[in-house]
Amino acid sequence: MNNLALIAILLIVMALAYQVGLTRSRTVATDGVRLHSRPGYYGMLVALWCGLPAFALFLLWSLAGTSLVELLVVRQLPPEIATLGERELSTFLRRVSALAADRAVSGTPSETELAAAAHMASLQTLGRMITIAAMAVAAVAGLVLARGRISPQLRARNQVERVITIALALCSGVAILTTVGIVLSMVGEAMNFFRFISPAEFFFGTTWNPRFSTSGDTGQGEFGLLPLLWGTLMVSAIALLVAVPLGLMTAIYMAEYAPAWLRNVAKPVIEVLAGIPTIVYGFFALIVIGPFLGDLVGISIRTTSALTAGLVMGIMIIPFVSSLSDDIITQVPKALRDGALGLGATKSETIRQVVLPAALPGIVGAFLLAASRAIGETMIVVLAAGNNPVLHANPFEAVSTITVTIVNQLTGDMDFASPQSLVAFALGLTLFVITLGLNVIALVVVRRYRQQYE
Repeated sequence: MNNLALIAILLIVMALAYQVGLTRSRTVATDGVRLHSRPGYYGMLVALWCGLPAFALFLLWSLAGTSLVELLVVRQLPPEIATLGERELSTFLRRVSALAADRAVSGTPSETELAAAAHMASLQTLGRMITIAAMAVAAVAGLVLARGRISPQLRARNQVERVITIALALCSGVAILTTVGIVLSMVGEAMNFFRFISPAEFFFGTTWNPRFSTSGDTGQGEFGLLPLLWGTLMVSAIALLVAVPLGLMTAIYMAEYAPAWLRNVAKPVIEVLAGIPTIVYGFFALIVIGPFLGDLVGISIRTTSALTAGLVMGIMIIPFVSSLSDDIITQVPKALRDGALGLGATKSETIRQVVLPAALPGIVGAFLLAASRAIGETMIVVLAAGNNPVLHANPFEAVSTITVTIVNQLTGDMDFASPQSLVAFALGLTLFVITLGLNVIALVVVRRYRQQYE
């Protein structure tokens, strides 16, 4: 029984427990006794007592079950395997886990690995059966206990609302917890990568040439980040050179010059660009923009190049710049415009010397957010930028970006134990830090220099 089916059954049991609590509370109230809370709260309280303990056991097994099973498997291994170093033992357990889940691994599994995988599979099955049984006992015990506690003096509403308050607080922290989980998962795997390759070689290396080999071998390939980082910055810079002026001019026209009927039609049409799937932009760049640039310029331009990817990516992020800048410009008080016009300034002078300086912090924040969007783009650069991880300054040639390399390194059957696959996590962590830094700078700029008008 998979986790989804188990949760569905638990929800059904909670629904039945709700009906039991609802019926019991109505029975107590039929004797002319006034209950503290409405019957629905008693039903909800019984459902919570039935479901929460069982769900807690489910979470406990989900979080600690894998580590417990691996510990038991290690105790049954031969001494020469159980006494391996931390890195070698981690690699061995990864392969065993893949075999236990019927996933392919590189190379031919040894007899020890097959035996350990069979033992791990049996332990996982046994642990799941014990967990299901414990969940059933906890659900029944909670149902019986909560039903027996129903009385006129029971403050069911207070208890239910307390649980709901805690649940809302947990939901409000989902974004933070998700971010922390993503960072921790990438940091852990990145640390495994840095056991193979030194951080200095990775962050300051100028050659990217990972040679794929069987897991566990060290010293293979070169993992210099600088060619990938340069390609990412080159494509993003081209995209911003397209998106920033076009987006800003579009925002100025829509906010200051366009009539209401044109603004109501044009702005939604422009924002449709943000809803087009990026894979469509990638095909458009590969099939249309690349050949068109070669014919237009009249020089040798590869179909896949930094210029092709940057131009199309710039078109994609125009709505981000124009929409955010438009909202910021329209928030500048009309009194500032009227004051400038009253002093004899023309409309263009008012926009240049009053409106744009007042909206500048928000516009800069929009530019930085668009930059972080460009740096993290994947599908356009996968199809249109090519795959040439070499340091060069020619935008007409193919480049390789961080996102393209992550896709390449994780394509195919990987056991996530070799540096060729683990490097994807180091690249992802680097990309995360870059985009996070841009977002933080944008927020600081907006909050520090934003002026409040009344």
